[in-house]
Amino acid sequence: MASAPFPLVEIRSVANAQDEWAALLLRVAEDSANSPTGPAALSALFASPDLLNAVAPLDCIVRIDHPAILTPSVLELLPPNRVLLAVAASALAQEGIARRLAELQLSGYRVLLDGALPQGVAQPAALRTVALDCAADVPRRGALPALFGPHLAYGVATRVRQRECEAAGFAWFSGDYMLESPHAEGDDGTSRKRLLTMLALLARDADSRELEAQLKQDPGLSYHLIKLVNSAAFSSGTPITSFGQAISRIGRRQLQRWMQLLLYAHHQPDGPPNLLLPLAALRGALLEAACKRDGGDRDEQDQAFMAGVFSLLDRLFHMPMADVVRDLNLPEHVEAALLQRAGPLGKRLQLAEAAQLEPALLDGARVEGASWWQDQLHAYHWAIQVARNV
Repeated sequence: MASAPFPLVEIRSVANAQDEWAALLLRVAEDSANSPTGPAALSALFASPDLLNAVAPLDCIVRIDHPAILTPSVLELLPPNRVLLAVAASALAQEGIARRLAELQLSGYRVLLDGALPQGVAQPAALRTVALDCAADVPRRGALPALFGPHLAYGVATRVRQRECEAAGFAWFSGDYMLESPHAEGDDGTSRKRLLTMLALLARDADSRELEAQLKQDPGLSYHLIKLVNSAAFSSGTPITSFGQAISRIGRRQLQRWMQLLLYAHHQPDGPPNLLLPLAALRGALLEAACKRDGGDRDEQDQAFMAGVFSLLDRLFHMPMADVVRDLNLPEHVEAALLQRAGPLGKRLQLAEAAQLEPALLDGARVEGASWWQDQLHAYHWAIQVARNV
C-alpha cells in the first residue's frame, strides 16, 4: 500500500425505509478498478481490518464492473457475511459470467446485478437481487422480485423519488435525498427560533445556566440529551436525570459537541431518525480528524468539528446559510468556510461533501489520499455510533 498511490474511493451511506443507515456503498475510481492493478486497488481497501471494524455493524456493498477483479487473493479479504457484491449487469454479455456469479452466491456472497441487463440476455434464475441507478427512472410498482433482496436504489435525489423506489420494491436507498430535512408539522417557527438561540449560546461558549434555561424551553432536545448521556456510550451505572449532572458526566467540551449534533435530532421522542444527524456527525468528525492530523490545537479541532456539523444547518432550517450564521458570531475562518467554502477549512469541507472524490479536490485541500481514507474510517465509525445512540 505504501509503495503506490492509494486508490480514490467513493463512499456513500445506504439507508433502509426507516431512515436508518444499513450499509455503505463503495466504489473504487474507474482508473484504479479497471487497470491491471485493479485487484491491488481493491485489496488496499480490505487488506487491513480497519475498514470492516470501523463500519461495524454495517455491511459494505462493493460496486464492480466485472468479476475478474475478484481474484482468489481479493476474495480472501472479503468476508461473505460483511461484503455484498454489486456487479455491473453488462458483464453478463460475456459467456460464463452468470455461472461465475452464481458460484459466488453459492459460496455465501450476496450478489446484486447492477444496472440494466444487456440486450438479449435473460435474467439468470439464481441472480434476482438488483442494484439500480434511479436518478432518471424507477421500475413500475411491484416490478422487483419480492422474495429476493434487499434491492438497492442509488442516485436517489429526492424524498419523492425515494418513496417511488420503495413502492417499486427497493428496500435500501442511497443518494442526495438524505440531505432533505422534513418540516416539523405544526411548527410556527418557534422551534427554529429556539434552536437558533441555542446555536448562538453554544457558539459564544455561554454559561451553563443559560444553556439549561434554554433547554427547559425545548423538552424534545432535553429528552435526547438525557437519553444520550444515559446510553451505553457514557453510562457509569448511575442514571442521569438533570442537565447539571450531564455536564458533570461528560464534560463541558463534549457536551457542546453533542448539543451541536442534537440540533438535528427529531424532537418527538418516538419520531423517525433524521438522516441529517449522522451526516452532520460524519462531517464534523472528518474535519476534526484532518485538523488533528495537521497538528491543529484543541481549539482549532473544535472549530473544524463545528464547521462540519454546522454545514447542514441551511438544510435543517430550510433557510440560506447566510441567515443562519448572521447572529452566531462564529470565528471568521469558520464563517468563510460555511458561506464561501473559502480558506483551508472551506476546502476540507468541500472535500467532505463531494459527491465524487477527485485528485483536484484532494490537492486543493492539501490532503493525501491514504490519510483522507483513514480520516473517513474514523469519521464513519463515530457517525455510526452517534446514529445508534441518539
